[in-house]
Amino acid sequence: IGRGNWLFAGSLRAGQRAAAVMSLIQSAKLNGHDPYAYMKDVLTRLPTQRASQVGDLLPHRWQPQTIR
Repeated sequence: IGRGNWLFAGSLRAGQRAAAVMSLIQSAKLNGHDPYAYMKDVLTRLPTQRASQVGDLLPHRWQPQTIR
């Protein structure tokens, strides 16, 4: 079912983006994170994250941001 449904992602680039997001979600699950909490935190932090520290937001290195 999945393969047939992805034929209608809209375009090649849309399919690639969907695959990237789904890969992040599955990686978060494999690393024991709640996918919703992970994506919400990463998308909130990404605009202000230094380019040299973007790797810290990958699922295998991610730590939830502590409230200050």
